[in-house]
Amino acid sequence: MRVSMSEGRQLEIIVEENETGLRLDAYLAGKIPDLSRSYIQRLINDNLVLVNGESTKGKIKTSTGMKIVVNVPEPEPLSLDPENIPLDIVYEDSDILVINKPRDMVVHPAPGNRDNTLVNALLYHCRDSLSNINGVIRPGIVHRIDKDTTGLIAVAKNNNAHQSLAMQLKDHSMERIYDAIVEGIIHEDRGTIDAPIGRHPVDRKKMAVTPGKGKNAVTHFEVLERLKGATYVRLRLKTGRTHQIRVHMSYIRHPVYGDPVYGGSSRNKTTGGQMLHARYLRLKHPSTGEFMEFEAKLPEDFIQLLNSLRV
Repeated sequence: MRVSMSEGRQLEIIVEENETGLRLDAYLAGKIPDLSRSYIQRLINDNLVLVNGESTKGKIKTSTGMKIVVNVPEPEPLSLDPENIPLDIVYEDSDILVINKPRDMVVHPAPGNRDNTLVNALLYHCRDSLSNINGVIRPGIVHRIDKDTTGLIAVAKNNNAHQSLAMQLKDHSMERIYDAIVEGIIHEDRGTIDAPIGRHPVDRKKMAVTPGKGKNAVTHFEVLERLKGATYVRLRLKTGRTHQIRVHMSYIRHPVYGDPVYGGSSRNKTTGGQMLHARYLRLKHPSTGEFMEFEAKLPEDFIQLLNSLRV
């Protein structure tokens, strides 16, 4: 691969013989490590990536001699407001933060949720010390958990840390374990749900198991306790698709208790949302290479519901 840069804003790449047959977005993500694949996809959609002089789509395949020009715009001025929102910081150093996120906190701004997000709080706490790989709306954010899900989330304070954590997510070396209360009694002591996940064919705001179309998704579960009409389970993610646990548990007819989107009869039986908690996180420190483990205790409303459902 030959790469030339002009003022840090334009990259020219010539595909070599041993680099053929790869999806364009995936190829570029591998060749430009300081840009995430999702950001590259946005550049492609905005016609900022040219192949042999023409705009294109991310699904095309590379071929020998293909000339790719990537135009990276100047960073947008950050217009989000830092907010002095208390954070439950489990760990912090110059590279990473590990936060125990409360229920009802959105991770990053989106339509209808511009303020009071984790990002607003991070901007106040970290000032300029956050990675910018994921753009101005998601500084420092490597992975997400849902608004109504509680528990651990890792934040990158610089781009090197971001790239390291992102790679650990990609190769599944970052271990993430969740606790959940789900509807119904699971009779197996443990099991694996291996079912691809993609956009719901009708409701585009939802995800669904989509055989033959979705992305590979694997969730391992273990029964911790059988309750009154419910089961307390521990879940290990092998992959990290959007709403993966919630979709998978609903797919096997044991939706997360209180889930307002994928839930069953329990969706209106909790005051705080779904009973899903990111309890455990194991990662390799981006600078030292040391493996680190973090654990967040169950939130009070989870414990209260658990006790009320005990037979």
